[in-house]
Amino acid sequence: MDILWALLTLPYAPVRGLTAVVKVIAREAESQQHNPANVRRELEELDRAAAAGDITERERDRGQQRVLDRLTPPGGRGTRRADGGARRRAGNGRQKG
Repeated sequence: MDILWALLTLPYAPVRGLTAVVKVIAREAESQQHNPANVRRELEELDRAAAAGDITERERDRGQQRVLDRLTPPGGRGTRRADGGARRRAGNGRQKG
């Protein structure tokens, strides 16, 4: 039965191979993105650019926040929305405070 299944799905082999390659590339990219050495280098580059006057302090702060946001998992406790507003609890529309 395995041989028959292999023969029937043979035309899809390139798709399976491509999917496997894409998964490996995505895993490596994610690992590079969360590598502490790379994060530190990006933060240092932002500081150097701000010190040289290539970017403003505000741009540096936004860049630092983007780098640090990559390190925190999405949907964690105390997260803020992308527009900067606080999340609301479902219910009567009032924020608990």
